Amino acid sequence: MRMLHVRDDEEFASAGLRRYLAPFLLGLLCLAWILPGLVGHDPWKPDEAYSFGLVNHILKSGDWVVPTLAGEPFMEKPPLYYLTAAAFARVFSPALPLHDAARLASAFYMALALGFAGLAGRELFGKGCGWTTALVLIGSLGLLVRSHQLVTDVALFAGFAIALYGLALSLRRGVPGGLWLGTGVGIGFMSKGLLEPGVIGIVALLLPALSKHWRSRSYAVSLLVAAAAVLPWLTLWPWALYQRSPQLFMDWLWTNNFGRFLGFSGLGPGSEPIFYLKILPWYAWPALPLALWTLWRGKLAALRTPEIQLPVAAFLVTLAVLSFASDARDLYAMPLLLPLAMLAAAGVDTLRRGAVGALYWFGTTGFMFFAGVIWFYWVALEFGIPAHLSAHLDEMQPGYTPGFNGLVFGVALVYTLAWIIAVARLKPSKQRPVIVWAAGMTMMWGLLMTLFVSWVDTGKSYRSMIASLTEALPAHYDCLASRSLGEPQRALLEYNAGILTRRVELTGTPACELLLIQGSAADQNPSPGQQWRQIWDGARPGDNSERFRLFQRIEK
Repeated sequence: MRMLHVRDDEEFASAGLRRYLAPFLLGLLCLAWILPGLVGHDPWKPDEAYSFGLVNHILKSGDWVVPTLAGEPFMEKPPLYYLTAAAFARVFSPALPLHDAARLASAFYMALALGFAGLAGRELFGKGCGWTTALVLIGSLGLLVRSHQLVTDVALFAGFAIALYGLALSLRRGVPGGLWLGTGVGIGFMSKGLLEPGVIGIVALLLPALSKHWRSRSYAVSLLVAAAAVLPWLTLWPWALYQRSPQLFMDWLWTNNFGRFLGFSGLGPGSEPIFYLKILPWYAWPALPLALWTLWRGKLAALRTPEIQLPVAAFLVTLAVLSFASDARDLYAMPLLLPLAMLAAAGVDTLRRGAVGALYWFGTTGFMFFAGVIWFYWVALEFGIPAHLSAHLDEMQPGYTPGFNGLVFGVALVYTLAWIIAVARLKPSKQRPVIVWAAGMTMMWGLLMTLFVSWVDTGKSYRSMIASLTEALPAHYDCLASRSLGEPQRALLEYNAGILTRRVELTGTPACELLLIQGSAADQNPSPGQQWRQIWDGARPGDNSERFRLFQRIEK
């Protein structure tokens, strides 16, 4: 009898250990996915460079009301992400370069996004679907690069995740659901303006029209609480901006919100109505096919349930709003992944054995192949074997100097071995393909951002080009004008050299002694006139498209 009690106690302890070990391992996997790529490289153009320029202004001036880029107001987005990045830079910059410390803000917002997306998945579909939602997001191809960049869309993504959790919770607990809904919408608004309030507002009003489940007292209370919770987010910064400058307020509200969305301001890249439908098959892999399976299995009956109605409505409204906008980029599609991941999580446990096996072996063999390719290329890069591949990599990034780094090698080896061990120890289950895919994406990203980050940074960084430019500057000059100099370049010129140019586009041709022109290598006659002589030209290592030329006025 005593032995029986001991065995029962051991089994109970073992079950408890497994119960607590699973969340720990999931958190460890999320951390291993979030951290690579955040440090060890300069701000890359276009998005990181100009974003850091705005962060740098806050650090230098303490002014958070008027976002400023290289000495000029830059009213494209509200300042929440830039303020957060400035706070991280202030805290961690003694140990890290300023730009790397600022990039940790993206880790903070991605941790929030994964956590609240998991909470939403669990609230909608029950225990087990929370961590599956997070795993599907980690495994999504479209999220991999952008989520590790110094861009405000990462904070917007977190705002969407929090708002969707608030909506999911509102059916059961109206007040907490409303608080999270209002907070998520507020974070999205202070990250990127009116996009998230518009999308979530449409979804919140559409749901009661779809089903009686949303026409409840709890949901009504939730919307009222959300309206109160979001009010400070919607008013504090806009009021402070308007007090500072009504003109800048209108520039932000009218030109950079309505004008950019409707297209009359001429800002942003062009688009086509089906842009997001074209990229979703690869961008949302593997979330999209799993989400479609959930809907196919549930048929029309599933669309009558609130747990399906919320992610479907959120996806369709977000897709419609993004498709209607006048500009489109893959960066803007990040919020589409959240409802797809929730739907995907609901369908994983219902996958047929053949689909589970196919997804598992496709993921296992595919990631093993890509890991081998990455290591093979690294050997060529650092050791010159084989010679023809080494020469090709050298030609792509001529400024890179090979050199074995023991720490980099060790971290990359840990990522590789951890993935192999995880795959080998995974027991057959419906969740196994999702785990393999998430772990494989983590391993592949970890390898790329350790073994190749310095090589990529050599070609993307403007540091060496700016250093060459500053060496060519006269010891004494009155001012430096610029023509066609992009926002990323102006931001990095201020950060790396402390130089603010006077733009010809704004002031006309100023009477400066020096003029910096950004153009292309194919420009036939880059000279601005006979009164100027060229004293320098340069470009990033290996860049055959951009060319920068410095001219000095000829004294008469």
